[in-house]
Amino acid sequence: MINLFVVDDHAIVRQGLKQIIFDVDDMQVTSEASNGDEALQLLADNPNVCDVVLLDISMPGKNIVDILKMMKAHFSKLPILILSMYPEDQYAIQMIRYGASGYLNKDSAPEQLVEAVRKVASGGRYLSPAMTEQLLCEISVDSEQLPHKKLSSREFQVFIELAKGKRITDIAHDMSRSVKTASTFRSRVMEKMGMQTTSEIVQYVIKHQL
Repeated sequence: MINLFVVDDHAIVRQGLKQIIFDVDDMQVTSEASNGDEALQLLADNPNVCDVVLLDISMPGKNIVDILKMMKAHFSKLPILILSMYPEDQYAIQMIRYGASGYLNKDSAPEQLVEAVRKVASGGRYLSPAMTEQLLCEISVDSEQLPHKKLSSREFQVFIELAKGKRITDIAHDMSRSVKTASTFRSRVMEKMGMQTTSEIVQYVIKHQL
């Protein structure tokens, strides 16, 4: 039996996931939480509470990168499957770099969720067939890389937050970093992207549907 820990800030999503899992013979939802802090506390109180974490990518409180880092630091062998409404091609590899075992879009069919859970529970990594094919194409085809794909995970995070119109002080706060550090990330982003203004970032993000 694969015991699942569902972490999502929407009760209706948690209920939907539980309903899907209810019909699967070898899985059960044993715990749930509405944000990263709750999840970390529950895992700290009972490290053996689950075999796989189903983790929403966007919740109130800690940034997803910080949640992933903390979970992997304290529960290194625990598989984490990211659930998200965000485009897989923009976020999946970033999340796996920070310790996730897989990435699944919330638009996926229930059968795909079950497949993904079984894959990560057995120690594997999961990406959708479409994403896997895209990665193979990128490896086999020698094409010029888009500038934003040259950004590190932290730089990409700052890049997207700047596009949303956030001030550097707010970005620093969200990242739990100093304003100086956040400003350094911004400078690196501008340099790597060959940009001078935030409006250029906004135009780029819209053009490439990031």
